[in-house]
Amino acid sequence: MKLLLLSDKESEYLWDYYRPGRLDGIDLILSCGDLSSKYLTFLVTMTGKPLLYVHGNHDKTYDLHPPEGCDCVEDRLMTVKGLRILGLGGSIQYSGGPHQYTEAQMARRIRRLRYRLWRAGGVDIVLAHSPMLGYGDGEDYAHQGFESLLALVDKYQPKYLIHGHVHVNYGFHIPRVLQRGETIIINAYERYVLDLEQPPEPEA
Repeated sequence: MKLLLLSDKESEYLWDYYRPGRLDGIDLILSCGDLSSKYLTFLVTMTGKPLLYVHGNHDKTYDLHPPEGCDCVEDRLMTVKGLRILGLGGSIQYSGGPHQYTEAQMARRIRRLRYRLWRAGGVDIVLAHSPMLGYGDGEDYAHQGFESLLALVDKYQPKYLIHGHVHVNYGFHIPRVLQRGETIIINAYERYVLDLEQPPEPEA
């Protein structure tokens, strides 16, 4: 199974210069946020594949104009194509805008999901906007990761944590793929194709 991961920047290759067949073989699309609603609607229309998304800290218009044909997995645990996917969007609170959370608020969101996680027997993919603390996050406060996501990964050991928020073009030292325990961590900036049959190797 192949997943198309998206975050933070609309890909010209997939939008402005899209060609039929370019996404053949993709089974599921996951968006980590901060993308145009029209872009997500376009991709789900062109592929006919399920698209799940969470909010980024700049997604201020989704409530008024949500991506059509897509499913918001924010604060939900959904099973799609046999994968248990948990959505926890938003970033650390740094300016008081929407979809920003204190560490305590993010921890409460995760606690509210414990029963659903127990009922499902765990989780395969955590779909987030922000990274975990210390794993692909930025040096500035606005791009700091959540410690509570770190605790979530340590407890449930999902196969993947997929995030955005930290643009890989911020610096050449920013890795795409990391690992903590059994969990592979992927920065989905712009676009990344994940083949579940051939998991990527961590870069650091």
